[in-house]
Amino acid sequence: MQLYTNSLTEYKRLATLEVKVGDLLIGNNNPIRIQTMTTTDTMNTIGTVEQAIRCIEAGAELVRITAPSKKEAENLLPIRNELRKRGYTTPLVADIHFTPNAAEIAARIVEKVRINPGNYVDKKKFETLTYTDSEYEEEIDRIRKQFTPLVKICQEHGTAMRIGTNHGSLSDRIMSRYGDTPMGMVESAMEFLRIAEDLHFRNIVLSMKSSNPQVMVQAYRLLVHTMQDQLGHCYPLHLGVTEAGDGEDGRIKSAVGIGTLLEDGIGDTVRVSLTEDPEFELPVCRDLVKRYNTRSAHEPIPAVTQVPYSPFEYKRRESIAVNNIGGKQVPVVIADFGTETGITPAHLLPVGYSYNEETDKWNIADAAADYIFSRELLTFALPGTLKVIVPHTIWKDAADKGKYMPLFSAEEYLMATDRSPVINFIEHNTGIALPEALLLQMATDHTIVLCLHASNTHAMPEVRRTFITLLERQIQQPVILRCMAEANSADEHLIHYATETGALLLDGFGDGLWLISETTGANTPGHALLNNIAFGILQATRTRISKTEYISCPSCGRTLFDLQETTAKIRAVTNHLKGVKIAIMGCIVNGPGEMADADFGYVGSGVGKITLYRGKEVVKRGLNSEVAVDELITLIKENGMWVDTNN
Repeated sequence: MQLYTNSLTEYKRLATLEVKVGDLLIGNNNPIRIQTMTTTDTMNTIGTVEQAIRCIEAGAELVRITAPSKKEAENLLPIRNELRKRGYTTPLVADIHFTPNAAEIAARIVEKVRINPGNYVDKKKFETLTYTDSEYEEEIDRIRKQFTPLVKICQEHGTAMRIGTNHGSLSDRIMSRYGDTPMGMVESAMEFLRIAEDLHFRNIVLSMKSSNPQVMVQAYRLLVHTMQDQLGHCYPLHLGVTEAGDGEDGRIKSAVGIGTLLEDGIGDTVRVSLTEDPEFELPVCRDLVKRYNTRSAHEPIPAVTQVPYSPFEYKRRESIAVNNIGGKQVPVVIADFGTETGITPAHLLPVGYSYNEETDKWNIADAAADYIFSRELLTFALPGTLKVIVPHTIWKDAADKGKYMPLFSAEEYLMATDRSPVINFIEHNTGIALPEALLLQMATDHTIVLCLHASNTHAMPEVRRTFITLLERQIQQPVILRCMAEANSADEHLIHYATETGALLLDGFGDGLWLISETTGANTPGHALLNNIAFGILQATRTRISKTEYISCPSCGRTLFDLQETTAKIRAVTNHLKGVKIAIMGCIVNGPGEMADADFGYVGSGVGKITLYRGKEVVKRGLNSEVAVDELITLIKENGMWVDTNN
C-alpha cells in the first residue's frame, strides 16, 4: 500500500470491512452508497416522513435524522413506523452530538447511529489543557465507560454506527495534545474505534469532515494509513465536506474534497452537504459516484515505486516564475476562446472584462481571466495585463509579442527556430511520455510553461504521474492544468473540472487552470460558467482567493432559522468582501467549533435569536434575527474588513 491507497496509478477500491445497515451493505466493494439528511423538526412526524420520502425517491439509500435530545430520539419510532407503513424500508440514521442517552434510545429504533466523538463525551470550552500520560489514560477510561453502553446496545439490536469526526468540534483535550490538525481528527475517532474493537464491535463506518477540502482530504488519507498501521484493516468511509454552502460554490467544494478521495478508490458512502433542500443533494452525489462505475477499465499508467511528496500535508510544488506564472504567484486562469471567431471586446465580458465604449475604458473584475486562448489575432487593444495565447503559427504574425504568447506541441517546440523570449506554452497529453530532449532542455530554458491534459479515463492520476516525473527529474517549470470535459449537464461539467483539477491542486500541483468544454449544443457551458468554475476551484483549494467564502451548514431539525433565506440575505450584502470568510450556522452544534477558521460567525442561539462571533469569540449574544444581519455588517466594519461596493 502506497501510504494511503492501493495504488496512485491504478484505480481500485480500497479494501474495507463490510457493514450492515438494515438490509444495506456498505464497504467491501459494495456500490458506493448515497445519502442525505432531513431538515425538518424531528418532532414533526409527518413533515419528516414526507421529506424523507422525497429524499428516498430522489435516490437516497440512507436518510439521516437529527436527535438532539431524548424526546427526538423517542420520536424516531413513529417516524420509522410511518415510513414502513407507507412501504419505504430505506435505513434511517440518528444524528447525535451531545446526548449519549439519546443515542442509546435511537440505537434501539433505527438502523444506524452517528456520534461525533468531539461532542459525545467531552464538552468544548476552547480551553488549553495539560495532561500527564496517566491523566490522559484516565480520560480514555472515562470515554470507555460512557461509550461502552451504546456499543452493547448496537450489538444487541444489530445497529450500525458512524463515528463522525468534525474538524471544528475537536475536544479541548484532543486540541491540547494534537492541535487543530488532521492527526487530531484521526485520533479523536481512533480513541472510540479502539474501544469498539476491544468490545469486538465492527459494524462501524467512519468520517473525517471539514469545511476546508484540504484538511478533509488529508484527514481521510491519514485515517486510512493509521487504520492499516494499527489495526491491519480499514473500516468503510463516509465522505463529505461539511458546511459546503450552496449553488456552484457548494458543489465545487464538495466535488474537490469528495472527488479527490474517490479518484484513489477511497470512499464507501457519500453525502453532499448543501444549504438547499436535501433532495437537491442527491443528484450531485449521483454525478460524483457514477464517474467510477467503469473506471477500473482505464488505460494503464506507469506505477509509482516511491512517492516524492507527502499526501498528508500541503506543500506547493516548487516552480520557477515564468513571467506571471509559477513561483510564489497565485495560479492563473486561462479562458478558452478556441472555437470563437471575430472576437470583440463584448466577448470578454463573461470572463471579467467590461468595456465602456463612451469612455474607452475597461473595468476588470476580481475574478477576471489572466489569459485567453484564441486561434486568431484580435483587432482591438487588450485591457490591463490580459494576454492572448495563440498557436505558434499565428503568433509569428503578431505585432505585439509582449501581449501574444505562442502555444506549441513538444515536437514543434523542439524543432522551432522562432520562440518567445517571454513565455512559450507547450501542450502535452500525459498518455505519452515527455520527450527526453524536452526534459533536458527544461533544465536551462526558463521560458517554458507546460500545459498538461489527459485523455485517459483515469485522467487525474495520469497527470499526477507526470508531476511525479517532474519532481523526480527536479524540473521546475510551471504547469497549467488543461482539463477537458464532455458531459450532459452543467453540474456534470462542474464536478468533472473540480475533481480532476482540484485533486491535483490539493497536492500542491498546478500553477494555473485552463478549462475546455468539448460538449456541443444546448448543454455547452458558457464562458461565464467556466470562468466561475475555475475561480471557484482555486477558492475551494485555498490556492487563490477572489471572493467571499461562505461556510454554511445544510440545515437539519436543530436549525433555529431559515438557513437558505438567511444565507441568501447575507450573501447579497457581503459578496463583494474578497477573502472574508463568513460562517452561517443553524445552531450551536454547528457553531463556533464547526465554523473552524471563519472570520465571522452568524449562529442560531434560540428561536429568533442570533449570536455573532469574531473567530471563535462571542461578541454579540441573543440578537433579534430582524437586526442580526445589520449587526453582522457593523461587526465586519469594526474589524476593518468592510469595503464599500463603490470602491
